[in-house]
Amino acid sequence: MAAITLIEAVNAAMAYELEHDKDVVLFGEDVGKNGGVFRATDGLQKKFGVDRVIDSPLAESMIAGLAVGMAAQGMKPIAEMQFMGFIFPAVDQIFGHAARMRHRTRGRLTLPMVIRAPYGGGIHAPEHHSESTEALFAHIPGLKVVIPSNPSRAYGLMLAAIRDPDPVIFLEPKRVYRIVKHEVEDTGEEYPLEACFVDREGSDITLISWGAMMHETLQAAEKLAAEGIDAEVIDVATISPIDMDTILESVQKTGRVCIVQEAPKSGSVGSEIAAEIAEKAIMSLLAPIGRVSGYDTVMPYYRLEKQYMPTVDRILDEARKIMEYK
Repeated sequence: MAAITLIEAVNAAMAYELEHDKDVVLFGEDVGKNGGVFRATDGLQKKFGVDRVIDSPLAESMIAGLAVGMAAQGMKPIAEMQFMGFIFPAVDQIFGHAARMRHRTRGRLTLPMVIRAPYGGGIHAPEHHSESTEALFAHIPGLKVVIPSNPSRAYGLMLAAIRDPDPVIFLEPKRVYRIVKHEVEDTGEEYPLEACFVDREGSDITLISWGAMMHETLQAAEKLAAEGIDAEVIDVATISPIDMDTILESVQKTGRVCIVQEAPKSGSVGSEIAAEIAEKAIMSLLAPIGRVSGYDTVMPYYRLEKQYMPTVDRILDEARKIMEYK
């Protein structure tokens, strides 16, 4: 069993499906010969050939449209957008066609396709390379939106995304592509979509996050434990649809909630989770729901990037404030 990084886990999952399912194809800008800008597809074209791992033109709308057409005809395309900030030319194909095909054809056609994109800040890239706009896609009926936080989940969730009969937006937090390794057995065992993961059991406060921010959230939980505050930590993982049952069960136990996200606060996934908690578990709350997020502004250039990103200290400050309510 090899210890691998998140990006290596994505590569391993795609390789497994390419090997075991002849209908799976992979394409995007520089995914073949160069192995992708982050090397997520490194070695796959050499192993599976140019007919299965295809270098496409620099044309995001075409990439998404090709995925829709292939999936409608029974293939299982994996399409890469080099950065999430470049995905907007493809939005018409994703929102207007991929998300609606099952409904439009009354179930006659489904689209088993995956759109992959590195997303988020923290690597000193320009603004168009650093957005966290996951809420745009989570808002659209017909799309599933998945964000892994570690190598094990990247492997299992990618397998599930490729095998799912409906379109999946698979967002990869590039800041943590290589910062941690997990032992991952390459057996083709998938993780369930539409499920949260409880990464730490606790009784005093529920910390909820996803993607790269899980790392700061778990660090904050350890520091809170040293102060005698027992935090439960939930990795949402699939932000659409959200597994609210797991979240509500935790809230009913702890009575206190802090939601952590890198994205801007307004109109966000964190806002939706807070609204669901307020609607369905308000009588269990012992304090107002806290949120730690990015700011309602464009992601700044690298000199100010650290001031934008939520930190362990910001999470600790919010959690302590929530714990002051008796």
